[in-house]
Amino acid sequence: MSSLPVVAAVDGSDDSLRALDWALDAARLHDAPLRVAHVRHYAAWTQPGAPIVVPPAPDEDPVLLDARARVEAAGEVPDTEYVALDGAPGGLLPGLGAEARLLVLGSRGRGGFPSLLLGSNGLTAARDAECPVVVVPRPGRQVDDAVPQEPGPRVVVGLKVDAPDDGTLDLAFTEAALRGARVQAVAAYPWPVQTWSAPGELVPAGVDQDVIENETRTLAEGFLAPHRQRHPGVRADAHPAPGDAAGHLVAASQDADLVVVGRHRRRLLAPTRMLGSVTHAVLLHTASPVVVVPPTPVEE
Repeated sequence: MSSLPVVAAVDGSDDSLRALDWALDAARLHDAPLRVAHVRHYAAWTQPGAPIVVPPAPDEDPVLLDARARVEAAGEVPDTEYVALDGAPGGLLPGLGAEARLLVLGSRGRGGFPSLLLGSNGLTAARDAECPVVVVPRPGRQVDDAVPQEPGPRVVVGLKVDAPDDGTLDLAFTEAALRGARVQAVAAYPWPVQTWSAPGELVPAGVDQDVIENETRTLAEGFLAPHRQRHPGVRADAHPAPGDAAGHLVAASQDADLVVVGRHRRRLLAPTRMLGSVTHAVLLHTASPVVVVPPTPVEE
């Protein structure tokens, strides 16, 4: 059994309970322990004369009691720990990933408004956690321009051929191997390519789209090759696609088991952690669970 747990963040909402179900399945797949955490946001102050709200003891926490009942009713329960933390969820949730294989959350919790696609806590955890973060969307979400896919389990991964991240690909292949799924690597390339000839005047570049697509495919195949060798039982297909990477990933997410995307690497002029526009859009709109993978540390 892996020593690193799969961590599910719960708050009693339906979204978090769906995340708990997903985390339980993931713990079984990875032969890993499960940790169920409830971050209780109690006010640090009250108005004069108002009763002081005292958080319940962890073994009396109704959210954790409901979560325990749900896990135990599922059968084949891995080693499971239930943890209650007091504080601001946005500040504490990312820290749960410091010693975790995966941190799993619902698309939104109890706060916000009904049409909110993704809560602020999910965004913060996906941006700041040290481990991969899984966001489980609400069921029944449909995407525009969904692409017909070959039947069978499928893990979609975003592949940037100009800046590939080995950790993102490794997680996609690992999850595909555990699920008996194929890997669909979406490698977007800019098209149409345009250049400036004069201020305010754009002209098409003198390059053929087939050339760019073939070069993108060749680069993608090269990055996929070592992962195919490590996972010989996993079929992986490179899918070069023109234009918007987020749009292609969202379109491919319909009926996918998982979509895997990377998080922006810190740069000299952007030293803070960032999700990136593609990852942000994928989190908001995909129909399947999304895994956001922190960048592989750069060796010095």
